[in-house]
Amino acid sequence: MSEPHSFSTERLRLRPTSIEDAPLVNELFNSPKWLKYIGDRNIHSLEDAKEYIESKMWPQLKRLGFSSYTILRTSDDEKIGFCGLYDREGVEGVDIGFALLEKHEGNGYAYEACHKLKESAFKVFKLTELKAITTADNIASQKLLEKLGMKPIGNTSLPEDYEELLLYHITA
Repeated sequence: MSEPHSFSTERLRLRPTSIEDAPLVNELFNSPKWLKYIGDRNIHSLEDAKEYIESKMWPQLKRLGFSSYTILRTSDDEKIGFCGLYDREGVEGVDIGFALLEKHEGNGYAYEACHKLKESAFKVFKLTELKAITTADNIASQKLLEKLGMKPIGNTSLPEDYEELLLYHITA
């Protein structure tokens, strides 16, 4: 595999998630909104977070050239969340996902990161479509997906999870 891509916007830098991001994984994956809208990934220590990065994020990065990206604010290099393109079991095709630490919500960072990654999905990675999933009660996520130009196309559920999720779609 060639060197993985990183991306920049006016205010953000997106780079492939690495072991050094384990504290952010541990913090974000245990935040109230993550647990409510995404679910418990059984990350309860830095070691759990490192194992998750190595076993869940890196294999896809090596296989497809894209995966989870850590979002850093360029003004101070603070890590504020994740955005990624995921080949997720239960979703046909690649879906875009995002999550920020709560203190960084409401500043347009999630949209900025997702917009850049959506453009890159089509231009750099040559994908022809993107999907996204969200819970019916996550109105903020739905609004962001629609702002990205994505349209709801139905419902789905992930393996071993019976919650029905909204499914969104956009083509290149």
